[in-house]
Amino acid sequence: MPRTRFVLPLAVVIVGGSAAIVGVLRADASEPPVSEGSFVSSPAVAREPSAPVSASPSAPPARGAENCTAGGSITAGKYWLHNNQWGKKSGSGSQCVWATGSGGWGTRWEWTGAGDSVKSYVSSVLGWHWGWKSPGTGLPVRLGEHRAVRTAWDYAVDRKTANTMNVSYDLWLHDRADPDWQDEPTDEVMVWLYRFGGAVPVGTKQATVTVGGTQWDVYRGDAGWRVSSFVRTSNTSSVELDLTDFTDYLIGRGWLERTRYLSSVEAGAEIFTGSGSLDTSAYTVTIG
Repeated sequence: MPRTRFVLPLAVVIVGGSAAIVGVLRADASEPPVSEGSFVSSPAVAREPSAPVSASPSAPPARGAENCTAGGSITAGKYWLHNNQWGKKSGSGSQCVWATGSGGWGTRWEWTGAGDSVKSYVSSVLGWHWGWKSPGTGLPVRLGEHRAVRTAWDYAVDRKTANTMNVSYDLWLHDRADPDWQDEPTDEVMVWLYRFGGAVPVGTKQATVTVGGTQWDVYRGDAGWRVSSFVRTSNTSSVELDLTDFTDYLIGRGWLERTRYLSSVEAGAEIFTGSGSLDTSAYTVTIG
């Protein structure tokens, strides 16, 4: 039976021009940074084993039953929904997740507590997350094979109160083709699509680049594995991407080896504090 572990890498919070070491965080900075300062987020996850893309929504499908159990999961074809509340001990609140069929899913949250600590990263998982749950994922794939990883995602964020949060992809990579629950990743690549509340990824900004016709700020840091983050310079609620474009950029800079294996693609909302919801009307990942 796969086990669950919790990781709390350190992060630096910049407040009033001073740096302080704090517990883990992964956050967001969607619109202008909040006046209190910028929260520097770092990756942290509850480690629980576990043709062109089109994501055009039609009539809203029926909403399934909610799963409000921390660490709970819902199988949705080749994907599974993970109610990943890895940082809930830094505050109080609750979060639920549900499936709506045809790749649709949603989550609602209400969290209070430490504003510089992530409470949850509830996500749709394709592939590995400290183990495997669903077959037929098409993963892992070796980066050197240069296979397209096309994805489309349409979603809406409803912030009912002031929130610190982001909406992002999270890619996990290994140096082996058969990782299991005990195998730590070598690399993590995040792609932030939407952020709010003044947070930035772990590490330091390296450049502003154009990938897939869009501008992104690139950050690099460390959380026990190498972390590279692409932060969209303006928020969006609808994307069509080839995620290979991001790993290719890192390979070109010498920051990622083409011998690595992409073992997981996750897409979710990372919440520090606040109340709101994320509703995905269409979502797909296709391994070329």
